[in-house]
Amino acid sequence: MVHNKGLAKSGAARHKWAADHMRTLAVAAGSFGTARPLGGVRIGFCLQVTAETSALIMAAKKLGAQVVACAGNPHTTQDDIAAYLASSGAAVYAWRGQTRSEFHRCIRRVMDDSPDILVDDGGELSILAHTRYADLPVLGATEETTTGVRRIRALGRRTALRYPIIAVNDARTKAMFDNVHGTGQSAIDALLRTCGVLFASKSVIVAGYGPVGRGVASRCAELGARVSVTEVDPVRALEAHMAGYDVQRMDAAARTGQIFITCTGQRSVITARHISAMRDGAILANVGHFDVEIDVAALGRMAHSKRRIRRGLDEFTMRTGRRILLVSGGYVANLVSASGNPPEIMALSFANQIRCIVHLARHGRTAEPGIFGVSSAIDGQVARDALAASGVRIDG
Repeated sequence: MVHNKGLAKSGAARHKWAADHMRTLAVAAGSFGTARPLGGVRIGFCLQVTAETSALIMAAKKLGAQVVACAGNPHTTQDDIAAYLASSGAAVYAWRGQTRSEFHRCIRRVMDDSPDILVDDGGELSILAHTRYADLPVLGATEETTTGVRRIRALGRRTALRYPIIAVNDARTKAMFDNVHGTGQSAIDALLRTCGVLFASKSVIVAGYGPVGRGVASRCAELGARVSVTEVDPVRALEAHMAGYDVQRMDAAARTGQIFITCTGQRSVITARHISAMRDGAILANVGHFDVEIDVAALGRMAHSKRRIRRGLDEFTMRTGRRILLVSGGYVANLVSASGNPPEIMALSFANQIRCIVHLARHGRTAEPGIFGVSSAIDGQVARDALAASGVRIDG
């Protein structure tokens, strides 16, 4: 189920462009030689359906996997990539602009195909595997995102986990590069595409100083912005302070900020109280996984009118004439209004994924249930893969 199968040719060209720039993934997948370690294994993917993830899915297919895939977000699917994957033999249930019910129905379709291994981007598949599909035998799962890891840990506090889940998000070669460099760049890309404003001299408020927030704050500062950080974690707040950023409460930042970028994965980071204090022309963007960080419903209620002024940019006008601008409807801006993280960066994440998937195929039946980090052996090998792909040699 894709939007338009006729887009497959365009998707194939975009897949090739991404794959050609993902040599780290190619090195990792190629390390298995002619072996097909995923032969007979059905893998359920719930990821952002983009050119970069198509490279991971096709790598799994080349290693023998049967593939069924759905979108990890209802608004981020690249329809030509979905068509290309469907034409290449994957079962795909994804199209851009799904309703909430369509989004969840497609996730259930993946589970109905009885996957052996789950590859998650937000925890959707694993949550279903512990509720509605609790009798489905699963070898194991991987999780790509900070939000997903948090959701699975919360799940594990409510019920015993049924199988091993590898938190790929927490690998050093993922968090230190994908989250910092990848999202840092793609968030700026989304804001430039939608708003086109000058960052130099602007007051930019970055909510959250985890790996994503660090990357976003750094890129904004490099463009000449005056960056402030809001945080609830005292250690991360101290880290931001030591990095030279002004650390404030959101109540104070709301009065002075010109661009607000939420990077927390948490609910209600920007609320009606904050919006009511913002200056005319304030720009709100979210690069967290779900559309819950900015209270978009409250913004809509507060506004006298709303209009689309640029692609991906809506203007909400208050009764006083004050305007608030919202990027990508509050959804994850770097995927909705830009192309997501660069392929070179995603190659690191997906090299971790392909090695962890093979590990689960080989050892999932005998591994203890629970959530685990990526092994130091795999993490280190991915770094060596990346160095080899770049022609870099090191001591040791």
